[in-house]
Amino acid sequence: MNRKTLVLPALAGLLAPVLAACGGPDGAGGSGDPIVVGVATQMEATKDAPAPFDPAQAYDVDAMNVLRGTLQTLLRLPRTGTTPVPEAAKTCGFRDTRNEQYRCTLRSDLKFSNGHPLTAQDVKFSIDRVQKINYANGPGTLVNDIDKVETPSDTEVVFHLKKPDATFPQKLTTPAAGIVDHQVYPADRLRSGFDLVGSGPYTLKAEHSGERITKIVFSRNPGYSGAVKPLNDKVEMRFFPSSSAMEKALRKGQIDLMNRGLSPAQVKGLQNSRNEHITLQEMPGQEIRYLAFNTKDPSVSNPAVRQAMAQLVNRSQILRDVYSYVGDPLYSLVPTGLTGHINSFFTKYGNPSVPAARQILERANINTPVKVTLTYTENHYGASTAKEFAALKQQLNASKLFDVDIKGVDNWQQFRTDSSNGKYAVYGMGWFPDIPDADNYVGPFLGKGNFLNSPYRNAKIETQLIPGTRQETDRNAAGTGFKEIQNILADDVPILPLWQGKQYVAARDDITGVEWALNSSSALQIWELGRGVSD
Repeated sequence: MNRKTLVLPALAGLLAPVLAACGGPDGAGGSGDPIVVGVATQMEATKDAPAPFDPAQAYDVDAMNVLRGTLQTLLRLPRTGTTPVPEAAKTCGFRDTRNEQYRCTLRSDLKFSNGHPLTAQDVKFSIDRVQKINYANGPGTLVNDIDKVETPSDTEVVFHLKKPDATFPQKLTTPAAGIVDHQVYPADRLRSGFDLVGSGPYTLKAEHSGERITKIVFSRNPGYSGAVKPLNDKVEMRFFPSSSAMEKALRKGQIDLMNRGLSPAQVKGLQNSRNEHITLQEMPGQEIRYLAFNTKDPSVSNPAVRQAMAQLVNRSQILRDVYSYVGDPLYSLVPTGLTGHINSFFTKYGNPSVPAARQILERANINTPVKVTLTYTENHYGASTAKEFAALKQQLNASKLFDVDIKGVDNWQQFRTDSSNGKYAVYGMGWFPDIPDADNYVGPFLGKGNFLNSPYRNAKIETQLIPGTRQETDRNAAGTGFKEIQNILADDVPILPLWQGKQYVAARDDITGVEWALNSSSALQIWELGRGVSD
């Protein structure tokens, strides 16, 4: 889930007047019916992940989209662009030349949906809480460089950073920095269940069957004080077992919008659905897919095994046969379109080559075929994931150098827990960025407490290169450090990038604001959606 290339200003400029003309007074649209958004995934509470809407736990795209509409952050990303703007804060800025001290002044009269006042103490409590809980699969990496938070008054917050970090303002836009009520949320543990108390533009009510959520209702928060101007009074988020089921609901008019998990066949079909009052909008995207390695697992602990896999994987073939070119090959952890991106994996490995892979293994005295299992989640990234892993298996086994098996897991939370606990040797993941900066494709994946809980370590990356890139206020100047990081990762292969996706939003043609539905981090902005008149 980006950057300067994500928004299409020319297209948006053409569409905006037309769509605005369809809306009702104040942009909210005519009938007052809730706008219904479909999501093809499961969201549930489990023993290991009991709090889907707790900002100390939530770290997948769907949960974070829920939090963005209901919790306030000091800053937020604007409708377009990548420079944060005030939200719960009135003003924010660095107060030193080294980017180590950041000060914010809050808006007046902020309050939570339960009526409690929101003060600087709540901001400090919220950050301290995420750090203290330090949930294994959570967003702690986004705030773990904060040394301490001070509150000189009820409206002033001062962040002291452990190291300079020019990306810190962007990190304050993420749900990891969402502000919660210190009178409601426990300081040292997750708040289990589906209730949420926030100060954002919407309040939330979740319907569930057992521990699995079936529907979320967002209602405009009458006490909200912030910069967002919702263009609707109510939004429903409904959950579907598959993208095909979600598409059927869209075609029947049971939902109004869907934006993730579409298969290539669905994309093609929806492109031709104008006569069914459905429009499909394509946007550049910074979603990436990759293989993650447990570098301590015996089957892949030797770098030569991982390098041989990198030498064999045919990304173009996967995109052709599985995804019908709805995406682009990715040869770096940092996607194309971002400052500092280089094709480090292509530079090192070139085109797929069995002889080159065999030579890598022979030099390391690795007996072949190497037995390894690739694990994937069956329902989180769309129905094509199983086909993708079948294609990876075929490619690797065809070389006679590997004996690959594949395994699908149908429970996303269990998949995340088991992968984090080192139960999989190699597993497939996707990444939607938290912030529009290349740092977000590097920092969360490397070093102590990383998002994957990967045992891979590289001292130069952790102690020199990442800190060096974060010191650069000019992000173009940070590109040199990012390039060196990418080259090191191509050598060590703790992660194998596969492809970079495009973004699609399919909506009924009476829904306005579709061109603003996703921001520069691919986050869903439900407040931009309105209801107008069908063509």
